[in-house]
Amino acid sequence: MLLPFLLALQTASAGEAPPVLTFPTPGLDDPAAYEGYTARLYRDSRGNSIEIYIDGTTGRVVHLWADALNESIGFTVVGGVAFGARPATVWSTAGRRGLRYSLTVQGGRSIQIGQVLLGSMRIERDFGYAGRVRDPIDAPTFVVPEMAQFAVKMGRPYTDRLTPSVVLINTASRWTVRASQPSLDGKNHLSLTLSGDARRSRATLTSRVVTIRPLGTQAITVSVEIATDGAPLSPLDRTQIFNSQFRHFADSANAPRIEREIRGFELLSSREKLMAGLPTYATYFGRDMLMTALLMEPVWSDTMPEFVMGAALAKLAEGGEVSHEEALGGQAIRENAAEFLKTGDHSLLRDLQRTRENYWMVDDDFQLPVVAGHYFADANVPAARKRAFVQRWGAALRKNLAFVAAQAAPYAREPVATKLVSFKRDPDGYCHPGSWRDSRVGYAGGCFAFDVNVVWAPAALRAIGTIDSALRAIGEPGIDGAADIARAADAWRDTGWHFMISLAPGEVESRVRAKLASLPAPEREHWDSVLARAGGGFPTDSLRFPAVSLDSAGQPIPVMSTDPGMWLLLARQPADREAELLRPFLLPYPVGLFIDGVGLAVANDAYASPAVWQMFERDRYHSPRVVWGREVNVLLAALATRNRPGAIDSVRSAVARSGLQYAELWSYKFEGSAVRPVRYGSSSDVQLWTLTDLAVQYLLNSPRPTQ
Repeated sequence: MLLPFLLALQTASAGEAPPVLTFPTPGLDDPAAYEGYTARLYRDSRGNSIEIYIDGTTGRVVHLWADALNESIGFTVVGGVAFGARPATVWSTAGRRGLRYSLTVQGGRSIQIGQVLLGSMRIERDFGYAGRVRDPIDAPTFVVPEMAQFAVKMGRPYTDRLTPSVVLINTASRWTVRASQPSLDGKNHLSLTLSGDARRSRATLTSRVVTIRPLGTQAITVSVEIATDGAPLSPLDRTQIFNSQFRHFADSANAPRIEREIRGFELLSSREKLMAGLPTYATYFGRDMLMTALLMEPVWSDTMPEFVMGAALAKLAEGGEVSHEEALGGQAIRENAAEFLKTGDHSLLRDLQRTRENYWMVDDDFQLPVVAGHYFADANVPAARKRAFVQRWGAALRKNLAFVAAQAAPYAREPVATKLVSFKRDPDGYCHPGSWRDSRVGYAGGCFAFDVNVVWAPAALRAIGTIDSALRAIGEPGIDGAADIARAADAWRDTGWHFMISLAPGEVESRVRAKLASLPAPEREHWDSVLARAGGGFPTDSLRFPAVSLDSAGQPIPVMSTDPGMWLLLARQPADREAELLRPFLLPYPVGLFIDGVGLAVANDAYASPAVWQMFERDRYHSPRVVWGREVNVLLAALATRNRPGAIDSVRSAVARSGLQYAELWSYKFEGSAVRPVRYGSSSDVQLWTLTDLAVQYLLNSPRPTQ
């Protein structure tokens, strides 16, 4: 069987490039839930991923080029377009790579194309977050303030590079519009070319807005070409990513779902990094790689953890912190320019594209030792390979382990809540959400996260003990201070009690009723009916669950969350605690987290104050209105190791009926008093930790022992 990766490369060299993936996919996705959003993913002539998406709601057409610069080319269409029938082609010449494809305009319809934006995908992302797509089609080009200020300070040619050049060329047979722009430092170049048959349509250009008018009533085709001279990445294929047992399972299953996810994983994988997701996060994210490494253990090649750890260790801060995210290309220029404006440090001007790292997150610092502990405990990895890894990365790994031990020491000395690991503070004093719920309200304003302090920090301390023993067993020096770290691990064993909420039955009902009373009538009626179908829906005994976080005084903020799923996956629990932790996942929302036909709400704020309700209503990214695929996978992976077939079937059935089970995250709307699942606007189409569903499928469906 010819691998899709190799097939894509062969067709690329020949010119024609069929899409590797499309969204929504017939038979796998519910098109109605995508609400006019469509996407196609390709490989360029060097095997790098390109995603093109059309947002039918806003008219935005974006081309992500997931190369070493994380580039994008976007424009907005007023009047509507769709992907054309002509096959895409790829080309490369003289250091440039390109892709051509077609768009179709319905018969008799004129369109306008404007808001052209060429540069970093991070800037396209900010264009969307700022709501600028709702600006008039002829609005000034979006330029982030720091780059504009830098250009003004430096003068020409920097000011000339802030916005694209757009020109129109008309001939008797064809019209052509070309937009081009160099990076702010002049080192790289992106271009967009639109063209059409002058016998079928006419194009005019006014103030960077292209108007295309048909000359008849038939549909017209617009040819699109994008090109870059950005450096490529070096892709990996499935034989390098997955172990032989999983590949045999996948081949035997012959399931479109599994094949799509394997292709998605290949699109994210290169020798340089595993990208977090396409289209929005096509860069290194430490947390995403490390968490994925843990879930993918049953199906990955045993060399992949070395690769993941090496990528994280290569970016380690001097103090031992793990980089959360890298800034590349245009985003690196943006951040270096901002730093120059702030400090006046002229050394930054020598290389404005120098990669910058973000160390604001907290959880990934503790995840690295957990991955390392699993790696060094793996008897299938030869001692010689482990010694080679230590020889290359040992000093950096020890630095991270020392940092983790230092962060855990205050609580080990004085086990009170305010000595737990806290988030860092923003300039305004707000605790910056430094774990995976990284929207500003993701932890309901808390400073001490359940997942950091109950899941990751204790697991990291235990892992250091495992690493110490493994190093000594292969003839390497152990970890400095291992005995003190072991005592710290013992002190951290029961941190969960700081977060526990216990509510009597009457308190559960009164808080849920108060939350429902705050909702619009159709929503309230729906949830009332859910409770009625569940025989009243309220528990007759006390409800206990861990709070998502503690406030700055160490008091729990009573928001129920899916985070205990990772605790269940990484650490065996006594039977009574396991039952207590699983219960909220299966109780119907708004009492618990389970939403039939949708999935698991990532949080339930019904037991918190109205101020918390308002937080989540303003920012729904980690709110009760959202299901995250990674959390579904974590829980199912945990359940797969336990004899709980009923729970597995309930969760899988609810998620499958959403029609969005492959998405990074999804939401739901109310139509009357009924719930309809919908794609969440900023959701990735291909997301690294969502693709850990491959490991879940293997665990649930394969009789073979896992590695």
